[in-house]
Amino acid sequence: MNLRELKISDYTYVLPPHRIAVHPVFPRDSSKLLVFKNQEITQANFFRLADFLEENSLLVVNDTRVIHARLLFINEFGGHVEIFCLEPISASVHEVFLHKGKCIWECLIGKPEKWREEFLVKKIDINNQDIELKAKRVKKVDETFQIEFSWIPAELSFAQILQSAGEVPLPPYLKRKPEKADEKDYQTVYANEEGSVAAPTAGLHFSKEVFEQVKEKNIQILSLTLHVGTGTFKPVKAERMKDHIMHAERFFISIHALTILYNFLITKKSIIATGTTTLRTLETLYWLGTDPEKYLLENHFQFPQWEAYNYGENNLTGSESIKNLVQFCKKNNLETVEGETSLLIAPGFQFHIADALITNFHQPNSTLLLLVAAFAGDAWRKIYDFALENDFRFLSYGDSSLIFRYK
Repeated sequence: MNLRELKISDYTYVLPPHRIAVHPVFPRDSSKLLVFKNQEITQANFFRLADFLEENSLLVVNDTRVIHARLLFINEFGGHVEIFCLEPISASVHEVFLHKGKCIWECLIGKPEKWREEFLVKKIDINNQDIELKAKRVKKVDETFQIEFSWIPAELSFAQILQSAGEVPLPPYLKRKPEKADEKDYQTVYANEEGSVAAPTAGLHFSKEVFEQVKEKNIQILSLTLHVGTGTFKPVKAERMKDHIMHAERFFISIHALTILYNFLITKKSIIATGTTTLRTLETLYWLGTDPEKYLLENHFQFPQWEAYNYGENNLTGSESIKNLVQFCKKNNLETVEGETSLLIAPGFQFHIADALITNFHQPNSTLLLLVAAFAGDAWRKIYDFALENDFRFLSYGDSSLIFRYK
């Protein structure tokens, strides 16, 4: 199959608006779970997840934490201007959150024509202290803007500013304002590393009780980080995939965690990816290991959109490639594999790491749906038809599925 000629219209479905979950269920692990294995579908609740996982397997999760990425300002005429923070310029999220007094971010602006003044100003209160936050447009780059934020008093960090001034960045298709409950609901129970502007939604179903049941089966839990960008909501508008530009997302995994992954691969124990973000990172790691030096740029790895399809037949196993990557990093004194991936996973992709995928039900005409179709094979339609016919809830706050890879 020539992926570049793939038509997105062959990988879509009709999603009735009333099937989009506007709020999550409570408790979070009471959501429905569709299990697809050996071409058969089983229906259960997520709190039974451990019943369907093999003992002694590896469960990989994305521990990214959603930031208050949406900032609302009022212009001089009383109109609202929304600034959506995507990622910092010339520094990592972790570094910029420590900045005091000033920083620059790549942002989206809602209705930029409403912003006519040099500065937008927002008054906020932090611990009974009056704070003035200013936003200034530096320059426009394609559909985004570079925005300089500055604040007084300057001794506060940008992390403190954003936490107080910003809002939870709920997906636009929910068509509602954030509520107090979203502060907790739109965050996984294991969220740790701040940087995402959208939740890794497959992880929203996990509770402490589910993790306890998983551990009782001697299933090891491994964390990596991929900061989810707004590109995850971006529909494929091009008729053929060759004209679609895949969004890049930043990932991190420690060499210690990578070594654990390698040990599971050589024993051929089952590896379960929690979410498309985790799966995308795991498969990117495989390809980095095929030629680490090629993808390293100043201690920072970069993996292009089509690179995994340019190799023809690749004979390295998952364990061999991850071993290469571990050895390369140790030789170059890298404690963490850090970089950006634009990897596009679609039907025709060859998987090397994950055996099963936990994921929600995704939007029509999306790269996330293409990923599911690649993982499940032609049965993706069977899975989605079943979900539609059996009142499953869709998208970020919707129900879950556990898909064992089509082989």
